[in-house]
Amino acid sequence: MHMDREGKEKKLQPKSFALNLVIVVLSAVVVFLLYSFINNTIVHKPIEYQTEAKGVTEQGDIIQLDVLNGCGISGIAQRFTEYLRKRKFDVVQMANYKTYDVVESLVIDRVGDKNTARKVANALGISDKNIVTELNPDYYLHVSVVIGRDYQSLKPYQ
Repeated sequence: MHMDREGKEKKLQPKSFALNLVIVVLSAVVVFLLYSFINNTIVHKPIEYQTEAKGVTEQGDIIQLDVLNGCGISGIAQRFTEYLRKRKFDVVQMANYKTYDVVESLVIDRVGDKNTARKVANALGISDKNIVTELNPDYYLHVSVVIGRDYQSLKPYQ
């Protein structure tokens, strides 16, 4: 209750209460939208697709790959998988590599297409010297990515 100029108690009208409530709700919506805008444009910048980083072979096929944890850090394959999928690569499997002592991350060409392996390496920031070819007709993948202990220097962590 408020006092008017003459000292009498003034009751808050239901109409003004409803208007104040609408103002508060709309203010909250504006704050939320402003937060979302800043978060999506400044804090988490949109992904800019570069030609060499898109997950498509020169023939137009989607690059299929698996991501293997070779460093033993929990959740690392998931983080790299999410990063690659945002760039239109088809990650069909995440698993552990045969050992956890891989020092430098590798891109393994499974089908004899170095250009496709190079696209994956470029997307992750892996050096061309860490692209190896291991043809395997039993694999239905273009590439395998083995994440090594150097994972923090790669693009998903930058």
